[in-house]
Amino acid sequence: MIKFTSEKLSADEVSPLCGAISLFVGTTRNNFEGNKVISLEYEAYLPMAVNEVRKICSDIRQKWPVKHIAVFHRLGLVPASEATIIIAVSSAHRAASLEAVSYAIDTLKATVPVWKKEMYEESSSSWKRNKECFWATDD
Repeated sequence: MIKFTSEKLSADEVSPLCGAISLFVGTTRNNFEGNKVISLEYEAYLPMAVNEVRKICSDIRQKWPVKHIAVFHRLGLVPASEATIIIAVSSAHRAASLEAVSYAIDTLKATVPVWKKEMYEESSSSWKRNKECFWATDD
């Protein structure tokens, strides 16, 4: 299951029954480098984003014996403390699902074209890139 949505995310949607379910929930933090963050705004190039997530899921299935994979990413404005991303992987045993979830979030941050803008309390904002992005270079 792959979903990019402007709707609020819920882990209840991504919990298939299996021996082990590993879940990663990323939320909008309320601060960054001394600034109070009130929300994040996410944008994505959807055709490429969905394709890249499919590749990640395919890689996971080749590397680990998993049963189900769900990747949900929020787009648009996400207030502080709300979920921005949920990744769930189920497998017969915990090792495979734990390793697969870790791989999924690390690879997603490095390869999927999603951008975020931090909105600060003092009415300023800043576009951020993931340090993991393969296209990021040191300034």
